[in-house]
Amino acid sequence: MQYTLSILVENQAGVLSKISGLFSRRGFNIDSLAVGVTTDPNVSRITIVANGDEYVVEQLEKQLNKLIPVIKVKRLAEGDFISRELILIKVHCPATKRGEILTTVELMQGKIVDFSTTSVTVEYCECSSRVDTLVELLKPYGIREIVRTGTVALDKGATAVSV
Repeated sequence: MQYTLSILVENQAGVLSKISGLFSRRGFNIDSLAVGVTTDPNVSRITIVANGDEYVVEQLEKQLNKLIPVIKVKRLAEGDFISRELILIKVHCPATKRGEILTTVELMQGKIVDFSTTSVTVEYCECSSRVDTLVELLKPYGIREIVRTGTVALDKGATAVSV
């Protein structure tokens, strides 16, 4: 099962290393990792998406809460949060296929951010499954490069993970 953890930490050197080390020591692979400062410049939010079983995730949560720079850990419940991922995709784009590619990007509500005579670069921000769909739709044209951010997520509604 896939789990999304939102972790508030002190914004200091070495914190990310401690957290990722905890996951690797447990043999737990991180599928997605995103880090950024919050409204408080002394606090960062780490969003981790990983696959595993319930027992291992519970153990990781307990171990994370024991780390000194960790302020708060919250497992986001499936369906109760909004997540987004950003992707940049450079696609082979000969003149004969340009219209098809532009239509596909437009239908998926993506954005063309760069054009050349032989390629187009698409920016797309959506949930991971929709990002995967766009990638599959563009594969037949020839993907030259892909860069994906990690998933970022927030609880729906008024609920907030705060200090």
